[in-house]
Amino acid sequence: MSDTQTQIENRPPSVATLFTERVAATPDAEAFRYPVPPASGRGADDWASLSWAETAARVYAVAAGLIGLGIEPEDRVALLSATRVEWILADLGVMCAGGATTTIYPSTNAEESAYILSDSGSRILIAEDAAQLAKARERRAGLPELRHVVVIDGAGVAAEEGDPEGWVLTLDDLERRGAARLLEEPGLVTGRIGAITAEQLATLIYTSGTTGRPKGVRLRHDNWSYMAKAIAATGLISREDVQYLWLPLAHVFGKVLTSGQIELGHVTAVDGRIDKIIENLPVVRPTYMAAVPRIFEKVYNGVAAKARAGGPAKYKIFQWAAGVSREYAKAAQDNFRRTGTASAPFALTAKHKVADALVYAKLREAFGGRLRAAVSGSAALSPEIGYFFAGAGIHILEGYGLTESSAASFVNPGEAYRTGTVGKPLPGTEVRIADDGEVLLRGPGIMEGYHGLPDKTAEVLEADGWLHTGDIGELSPDGYLRITDRKKDLIKTSGGKYIAPTEVEIQFKAVCPFVSNIIVIGADRNYCTALIALDEPAILGWAKDHGLAGRSYAQVIAAPATQELIQGQVDRLNDGLQRWQTVKKFRLLPRDLDVEHGDLTPSLKLKRPAVEREFKHLIEEMYEGAREA
Repeated sequence: MSDTQTQIENRPPSVATLFTERVAATPDAEAFRYPVPPASGRGADDWASLSWAETAARVYAVAAGLIGLGIEPEDRVALLSATRVEWILADLGVMCAGGATTTIYPSTNAEESAYILSDSGSRILIAEDAAQLAKARERRAGLPELRHVVVIDGAGVAAEEGDPEGWVLTLDDLERRGAARLLEEPGLVTGRIGAITAEQLATLIYTSGTTGRPKGVRLRHDNWSYMAKAIAATGLISREDVQYLWLPLAHVFGKVLTSGQIELGHVTAVDGRIDKIIENLPVVRPTYMAAVPRIFEKVYNGVAAKARAGGPAKYKIFQWAAGVSREYAKAAQDNFRRTGTASAPFALTAKHKVADALVYAKLREAFGGRLRAAVSGSAALSPEIGYFFAGAGIHILEGYGLTESSAASFVNPGEAYRTGTVGKPLPGTEVRIADDGEVLLRGPGIMEGYHGLPDKTAEVLEADGWLHTGDIGELSPDGYLRITDRKKDLIKTSGGKYIAPTEVEIQFKAVCPFVSNIIVIGADRNYCTALIALDEPAILGWAKDHGLAGRSYAQVIAAPATQELIQGQVDRLNDGLQRWQTVKKFRLLPRDLDVEHGDLTPSLKLKRPAVEREFKHLIEEMYEGAREA
């Protein structure tokens, strides 16, 4: 057994224990930064910070306050809030009290929020503000186990007629109560932490699900303790790093990042406002961050649109630089694989240096100028977009995991990363490919099971610990995994040909700088078609230069010139596909796909059945009078 494996095996029982160790080791070091809106309400945010000791004081006060409200080991406390520093403080407080956090996305409606609160048996809800509190009030009659709601932002919050006494309080109130109790019982929280066992429930995360009711994934304290140690063992992150964390913490991808930070002790800047990302990056100047592919796609489309708006000459320079970037990244990665050195031929390196001065340096500066690497997960990133950023000096390390595997099962190994793969398994995680191509995982990150659903658990978790991921993949001889599609998403045409729609969709995103989302359709049909949503800023920028200025998105989509433009992009896609994969017809959607309309999960995964139901009329149009193709 290697030293790394020994380290993973000799882990403490919980992240709560790791947290106490971190605070003891570096009490005065900076732990978190968070935005504070200016008093005037106008202008840029100020940023405040918390040391590890200051973080601990607040976390222990939250924990003691929760214990005072009756929270016992494994009792569920739900968190219904956007990503903010208080989310992390509350989550750590729940764990240090020995409780279990149930996560709910802030975009979840009242009905589904009530379902999660009820199914989880949550005793306390920590809600972000009055709007989130209203969801619990609306369904309170059906939530007899919900004893209290703690509101983070107490503005406009007050007890209402019909509220049980003490049912609503603010996070400030909870912390004050907890701090007072700790003066009387200094060992209250450390006693709870010391009693936590590795097998105890720590988190109940409900999968947002692309179909049906969400299922509660039961993750134990040991899952997060293992993740913390395994992330550190990869060597990708150090104590000197600065992380920018904006991902939804209700999602397992966001949640696992906090475990790694506690083990390593680096700084994390927390702000979940997606509309502030571009503004925050030059201020935070992160050395690493995690994101989902849609963010990188939007940045790429935005850069291309800006270059196009600068006129033909500027756009031609961008296209040349983008081509050089991809060529350089591919050559550097190939050379690293052979020799261990990421270098490219002299002539290509010379072109790359020119392109760097013209294009890449400005792109890196937009990310804050210090970004060593970005981790991408939750869905597949187009390799061509990955190569573009890699060649520009923004190294995107794709990773892979599920809620059921505590998020991080694979990640690309630093300099040895390979675009188009999700890298190698984390230390302590095993992988094998089933006969039908499904990826199976086993290790300390795997869930205990689905909450209250033993039959559903048995469908995916074998008695010997192997988890069926539902993803189809391929392993290289040296252990790099490439995910090709979701098992349930594979299309079989009426002609008997199997097609992986994700593979085609990813290729189109590399070809077409105007696309936001695409769904390839063809199951039990005699040819493939596609529903295409365009990126509004990108297509409106193009429209301005092509006689369509001043028209709305819907008008631009309907214009013959736009249809002709996208047909050209589809033709380019088809040139690189097998005949049975080619997209014979497409329809442009009247709006982009989003979370609010139920097209995407909160982690921006496509909900294919929902989109196909809503736009069924467009699909049927494409198959009217169809003959064998």
